[in-house]
Amino acid sequence: MNIIGHRKIFLSFSGILVSASIALILIFGFRPGIDFVGGTLWQIKIATSDLPDRQAGKGQATNDDLKSFFENNLGVKDATIFPAENQSFLVRFGHISEEQHQNYFSALRLKFGDTDELRFENIGPAVGKELRTKAFWAIALVLLGISIYIAFAFRKVSYPIKSWKYGVITLITLFHDIAIPAGFLSVLGWKWGIEIDTNFIVALLVIMGFSVHDTIVVFDRIRENLLLNRTRLDLPVIINSSVNQTIARSINTSLTLVLVLLALFFLGPVTLKYFVLTILIGTIVGTYSSIFVASPLLLYLGRSK
Repeated sequence: MNIIGHRKIFLSFSGILVSASIALILIFGFRPGIDFVGGTLWQIKIATSDLPDRQAGKGQATNDDLKSFFENNLGVKDATIFPAENQSFLVRFGHISEEQHQNYFSALRLKFGDTDELRFENIGPAVGKELRTKAFWAIALVLLGISIYIAFAFRKVSYPIKSWKYGVITLITLFHDIAIPAGFLSVLGWKWGIEIDTNFIVALLVIMGFSVHDTIVVFDRIRENLLLNRTRLDLPVIINSSVNQTIARSINTSLTLVLVLLALFFLGPVTLKYFVLTILIGTIVGTYSSIFVASPLLLYLGRSK
């Protein structure tokens, strides 16, 4: 496969995707979850409903039933309700006191009958701000650590590509690999109210770990071939040959992970669905970038002085 020969097509395609993702993030932004802004996460299970049109034991409460109850009966206008596992519901809204919690729960039981509380988390705004700061530093330190490691690992191959250039290209591809899933989640947040939380940050870190591993495999083969062909150096040919030698391994490894993620997405718990989806998109994008983005960039940057 002549990847280097068609590098302009691959790089242009990536440029369009990244630009579109950044534009979507700037336009729609993100819907931060309670982990980052504070609030209440409440998981409840309602066995039957006592609504007028539902006889006990003949039906289950719905999202709309709960939404209407929180807005009209409790005066909670910012409640977001998602179906969860075991026919339960996840309800997210602003921070409340313990007294309000008990009053709300009593009102729920009075309205819907047999109601179980499976989970209740109350996160204050100060804690949410601290988590935002830690999430930012986690990503920044991982990016810095990866770039330093790559530059150090390839220090013995300084000709014709200086070792620091491997680190720079790795950072570019990592940005590519997290920008596209982030843009996708931004659209989901705008369209369906999907929120980002600490699971989203963990997903980005997982994507970076997988992506850098895939990129290192390709770069390591390029390094080996550069050392073997010092006397008759043809950089485009060596890079293209190295990518073709590793492409089957990269695709097979990614395909294995994709199959596992698809199983988790369709069969796993609802609460992890968007966490898995983020990693799934990042895995596909990361595989693409390690083959079709990192190597062409290495050629361009390798030729520059």
